[in-house]
Amino acid sequence: MKNHNDLADRRSASANAKAALLSAYRAAKTAAEPSRLTRQAERASLAEAREARRLERDRVSLEAQTRLEAEATEARAAAEAAARVETHSNRAAEDARIARAIEDEAARKAERDRRYAARKARKS
Repeated sequence: MKNHNDLADRRSASANAKAALLSAYRAAKTAAEPSRLTRQAERASLAEAREARRLERDRVSLEAQTRLEAEATEARAAAEAAARVETHSNRAAEDARIARAIEDEAARKAERDRRYAARKARKS
């Protein structure tokens, strides 16, 4: 029967140890409650600060993107204006070249007509 008592003793000792561990855990949990609340509040404030930094980064990024879009629009407008000016100047240069060609052709015809009239005058 001694064996049976030893088993019962071990079981009761094990149960007592588990109960002691459970009561120690509950006591530690109760004692740590204020620090747990402090840590929880600290984590919440860190999360709020992190969210505020993220919002600030997003705002700065949006402003930068808006500024870049505005600069790109201005650059496009300047490029279009430069293209219009270049097209206009090219057109004016082409018109001037055509006018010179017409004037040169008219001068050649006038010179030819003058020579023809002079030759006719010599023959008559």
